[in-house]
Amino acid sequence: MTKQILSWVNIFVGCTIMAAGFVFFINPYNIVPGGVYGASIVLHNLFPSIQVGTFGYMFDIPLLILSVLLLGAKLGGRTIAAALTTPLIMNVISALSYPTKEALHALDPSQLLGGAFDMTDHLMLTTVIGAAVIGIGQGIVVRNQATTGGTDIVAMILQKYAHIRFSNAILLVDGLVVCFGLVVIGFGVGNAEDVSQPSWHLSFYSLIAIFICSRVLARVINGEKNDKLLFVISNKKLPDLHQYIIEEMDRTATCIKSSGLYTKEDKEMLFLVVSYKEVAGLKAKIKEADPSAFVVVTDAYDTFGEGWKQLPSKNELQPE
Repeated sequence: MTKQILSWVNIFVGCTIMAAGFVFFINPYNIVPGGVYGASIVLHNLFPSIQVGTFGYMFDIPLLILSVLLLGAKLGGRTIAAALTTPLIMNVISALSYPTKEALHALDPSQLLGGAFDMTDHLMLTTVIGAAVIGIGQGIVVRNQATTGGTDIVAMILQKYAHIRFSNAILLVDGLVVCFGLVVIGFGVGNAEDVSQPSWHLSFYSLIAIFICSRVLARVINGEKNDKLLFVISNKKLPDLHQYIIEEMDRTATCIKSSGLYTKEDKEMLFLVVSYKEVAGLKAKIKEADPSAFVVVTDAYDTFGEGWKQLPSKNELQPE
């Protein structure tokens, strides 16, 4: 029960972080970081009286139906909650952040929080910060087996059925949204004259935002991925090294019987996985135990088992 409650809390926290990233760093500057809300920003240029979050609802309903049908009832329930919450939070934050209805419709950055949060002269900075914040929020939601609706539903469907990694699928789908933004904002179909820089420049900022968002999203979902796999081969018995691994590192290893191809002599080979921070100390201990030991260190992309992550269940979706 505690895990379930914490998971739901995390989902709503992630939705709030994501909504804030859009409201304060992305929406006022017509940056289009892909996804449903990127498309909503473009449509807001055509219909300024309709808020970005409201357009989000218009996109999410058919995609939610696909989520329930193709991704399972459990994920569908969480996704429905997240997808309905995010646009609401976005609209509420937007309404509270602008002093007048006209400023809200225009998403005028000079009036955002009374002008205290205007980053018009720092578009690169707002792009980087906004994309990172959105990626963090979206990653928190996805880690809790939900989505924020929109193109991340499409990405999860592509991952499940087309075997495309989640972050790459997001990058692919979002690229199409940026092209839509280039046509509407960049080529002047929308209100591009309100942008302080030539509007086609915003497409480049949008591509930067998509890349940063996808990398941050992948990092939040997968973690650092810095575990290291070690093979230690020695002609000696290494009781001191065994004791160090078990007692000092609080880990274990597998001792494999092996023999040299040339010498035919029996050797001891240890197989173990450690974090990257533990590698230096372990190598020093190996040298102390046997300076002539043969050691191989390589990356362990994913590690499951006791002391590491649990293996996913058969029907559990694992975005990567």
